[in-house]
Amino acid sequence: MANELTVVVLAAGGGTRMKSKTMKVLHSIGGRTMVGHVLAAVQALEPERIVAVVGHQREQVGPHIHELVPDAVLAVQEELLGTGDAVRVAIAAVGEPTGTVLVAAGDTPLLEGESLRAFAADHLAAGRAVSILSGVVPDPTGYGRVVRGPDGDVEAIVEEKDATDEQRAIDEINSGILAFDAAFLREALPRLTNDNAKGEYYLTDLVGLARDAGLSVGAFAIDDVAQTEGANDRAQLAELGRELNRRIVTRWMRAGVSVMDPATTWIDADVVLAEDVTILPGTQLLGATVIAEDAVVGPDTTLKDCEVGTGARVVRTHGELAVVGAGANVGPWSYLRPGTELGADGKIGAFVETKNASIGPGAKVPHLSYVGDAEIGEGTNIGAGTIVANYDGVAKHRTTVGRHARTGSNNTFVAPVTIGDGAATGAGTVVRHDVPAGALTVSSGPQRDLEGWVLRRRAGTTQAAAAESAGAEDPQRPAEA
Repeated sequence: MANELTVVVLAAGGGTRMKSKTMKVLHSIGGRTMVGHVLAAVQALEPERIVAVVGHQREQVGPHIHELVPDAVLAVQEELLGTGDAVRVAIAAVGEPTGTVLVAAGDTPLLEGESLRAFAADHLAAGRAVSILSGVVPDPTGYGRVVRGPDGDVEAIVEEKDATDEQRAIDEINSGILAFDAAFLREALPRLTNDNAKGEYYLTDLVGLARDAGLSVGAFAIDDVAQTEGANDRAQLAELGRELNRRIVTRWMRAGVSVMDPATTWIDADVVLAEDVTILPGTQLLGATVIAEDAVVGPDTTLKDCEVGTGARVVRTHGELAVVGAGANVGPWSYLRPGTELGADGKIGAFVETKNASIGPGAKVPHLSYVGDAEIGEGTNIGAGTIVANYDGVAKHRTTVGRHARTGSNNTFVAPVTIGDGAATGAGTVVRHDVPAGALTVSSGPQRDLEGWVLRRRAGTTQAAAAESAGAEDPQRPAEA
């Protein structure tokens, strides 16, 4: 079938009801654009070619389609004259296709490749000139109705504006996904007219032309009609997004992933999860995130394009383009910026921000720190309140901390600087120069106590009263006679 199949994806409409500067089919749910979901579904058919019809805002849509399907053919519909005209433009762009031409809409993000395979196989097996992917819905308002004759054969598809009251009562609708014998399609497209309420060339009028020629026309009813639903505004898009997410989460649970609260868990279409992963409430797994077995993510965590290793734990964390090693612990309230790599059994703790930082196996940044443009060696412990000062106002510089070092609390590392293996730094130290391996570096002066200062400078305050009740004296006060 693949060598005899051309797929046309209609992506030319403006989508004015979206009220957006972004083209309708480029709005995203589940980590992909709407047209991206459709392209993924049609690629499952392994067609000989994919033709995307673009028009409105084609400078946005065309490059995006080529990014997803580099060898897709772009056909430009200069004027939006209906679906029949759009397919006519597509056929002209590829010459004379043979076999089967399948037409899909670019705004049906729930569409699945398995359903398209079943539809295409039914079309071929029946030897039809035209096949319609149809569905029965409770409220058919707005859809074209599939009109059947007394014998059950399809006689026509009638758009709502052109339908009679009797036809509007029909609950079997045209999904907008159709399959054609390519030879019939090439011959019949030039005979379409725009004699209808909207003055457009309807692709569905080919049903009547096929019937008039005595050719076979049929409908393949899909049980899961939601796969064919489109989004015309942002409210509908959100509804489809919720349904898509429900399906994704359900699929992963059936594949062995524990999701404590599906209602507050969002998983993008390209996320990969292993068996025995546990997802806690309020978690979003986005982009191309990959989670290995026995890892626990959440609650209240967002990871985009991240990798989490076997048995790792990530709690109340925001991460993007970061790698968390096996057995490592992150959070709570950690911020992993792009380029963060945490080694196996390592730790990034509470209120820690990292960026472009490699933190070695077993190394720890436990508390209240910023580590940017840095490399921290195996087994090293970074003290609380540490700042890697990586920016001099003009350029970024890198800091290296060796293996099994111990740095004190409230340190500042002024990059570029290297702290050697097994070195130590004192609390409050500002490291401006390289520290030799095994050395202790301190930069603060000796402690000075100015006794009686509070009694002199804060007289009459509760602070002074507390000090005095504790026996504090002012050595500068003259002794009583």
